[in-house]
Amino acid sequence: MRVALLDLDGTLSDSRPGIAASFRHTLRALGHDPDTAGDLTWAVGPPIAVSLARLLEPFGDDRVDEALTIYRKQYSDVGLYDCSAYPGIAAMMSALRSSGVTMCIATSKRRDFAERVIDHLGLRDGLLRVYGAEPGGGLDHKHDLLAHILSAEGFSPADCVMVGDRLHDIEAAKLNTIRSIGVLWGYGGRAELEAAGAGAIVAAPAEVVRLVVD
Repeated sequence: MRVALLDLDGTLSDSRPGIAASFRHTLRALGHDPDTAGDLTWAVGPPIAVSLARLLEPFGDDRVDEALTIYRKQYSDVGLYDCSAYPGIAAMMSALRSSGVTMCIATSKRRDFAERVIDHLGLRDGLLRVYGAEPGGGLDHKHDLLAHILSAEGFSPADCVMVGDRLHDIEAAKLNTIRSIGVLWGYGGRAELEAAGAGAIVAAPAEVVRLVVD
């Protein structure tokens, strides 16, 4: 069996517009000037609570739980749909499916949000299951999420490869003795992926298919 564990934000979906707008809305709702936040690319990928804590820190604001509630409502109502699949992703997933590769989503995004994004982008075909963080804080950390997937599905780490764009994907794979592929079209970049110890780094979705299938 070959198993591809696919990150969502920055790997399958360019979700930065909706996520960044939701972060700015949250800052504004808490009385802060969102224009001071600058480029929010760094905030896409980590668990939302982690990004919000870092975002609020310059303001001396520790209202992370309140910020999380504001963010999630805005993202659920509006921001979730402000995304698009990267070029070549649908073809990549189709090729993996045709080659008999089992595919699961493994995202730090809340699972119910991830399910909606997958359906919005039309990427449901061929997916075994969507895994993500659970309401209340369960499986927020990527290494715990991957361990949960291995246990729930009975996958052998040797049969799996984690495909993602950020250091959290690579480090979580290493902690679970899973092979990793870092992608360059997302939000992390080559330096981050190399520093994290990605097993391979690719510049196009078709290269993922080659590495997983061969």
